[in-house]
Amino acid sequence: MKRLSVQIYLTIIGSLLLVVITAGLATRLVPNGVGGPRHALELVGEMIAPALPPASADASVQQAAIERLYHKHKLDLTLYDSERRRIASVGDPMPEPRARDGTGSRLRGAGPPAWVVGLPDGRWIVVRTAHGNWYPALNLLAFLGAVAFAVALGAYPIVRRLTRRLERLQAGVDMLGGGDLSARVEVEGSDEVGRLAESFNRSAERIEDLVAAHRLLLANVSHELRTPLSRIRIGVELAKREFDPKSQAALENDIAELDRLIDQILLSSRLNALNEDIGREEVDLLALAAEEAARYRNCTVTGAVASVSGDPLLLRQLVRNLIENAERHGVPPVEVSVLPAGDEVHLRVHDQGAGVREAERERVFEPFYRASGSEKADGTGLGLALVRQIARRHGGDAGWCDDGSEPSCICVRLPAAG
Repeated sequence: MKRLSVQIYLTIIGSLLLVVITAGLATRLVPNGVGGPRHALELVGEMIAPALPPASADASVQQAAIERLYHKHKLDLTLYDSERRRIASVGDPMPEPRARDGTGSRLRGAGPPAWVVGLPDGRWIVVRTAHGNWYPALNLLAFLGAVAFAVALGAYPIVRRLTRRLERLQAGVDMLGGGDLSARVEVEGSDEVGRLAESFNRSAERIEDLVAAHRLLLANVSHELRTPLSRIRIGVELAKREFDPKSQAALENDIAELDRLIDQILLSSRLNALNEDIGREEVDLLALAAEEAARYRNCTVTGAVASVSGDPLLLRQLVRNLIENAERHGVPPVEVSVLPAGDEVHLRVHDQGAGVREAERERVFEPFYRASGSEKADGTGLGLALVRQIARRHGGDAGWCDDGSEPSCICVRLPAAG
């Protein structure tokens, strides 16, 4: 039974059969006390007694009386006196009661069992359903069996609908595992299976984005590494002939650029990792920005004290990348401002340049993308991409300022601490 639909369906059928069997056993094993067969048959005797003539009546009169009961209630009846001698009988022959049999005793013979009923005047009557009908316990079992069959018939479409959705989900998982990263499943219903389909689609989308980002990263890394490596190779060749201080400084700069590029690539990959978490501590963003701005000649910091919760090293890298981007591609001086804004802290970095074209404002946050006219500036093209990654890992975001008053202004929004 490898199919889930078969397992669920058989579980339902098994449960119904258990109910039927339990009910059948209960009708056979129920005690003869109050509420049991003995009590019920005592009530039957009390109801039959008024319909019978007195024990002293003639046998023909008693025979006529039980025949009336037979035609009215369709019961096989045999009447005995107090000494267990037969007085009258109607219907199919029944087994004789024994001396030890009392009210509630069941007599077995051909056909369904018969029941012994004591009358208030000391007579005895043996009762059985007539015409070979099953006794009530079997009628109950037949009824329960019919109910079980109806439930089983109605449950199958429901079970099949549920498992069909799971099968479609399994097909989507197989497609994703087979390399089709665009595989998605249809979300049907709002139950657990529907929510599972939604989770699968979100996971598949995240995996597709990550794989696409890593493919782009590898393609750009192979291109970006060639330039410093080529310069280093040329510098090494020149050093074999004549190594002057200028060539040595250029070689050291190339090695530093290569080292910086590798560090940024590793940081970008780490931030993209699904299971990578960042450290959390309260950081004074204004003080951190002032420390970073002090490393540059034409950079000033304004604003108010504002704290955020996050990784100090990552936040420092974010501020440094923003200032370096403005220094390389903008027009000095560079201004940094830190402003509390409700439950957020806004970090704004702008210069006096014209910024980038509207169509390129989002693309500059892509890895290795360089805006038009930036060829004169050095850099790896990872600075602003890392800014956005770091901001989003802290629950914020980064983008161009929306007010339009400063065309070359980038704003980072971070949740305030506390």
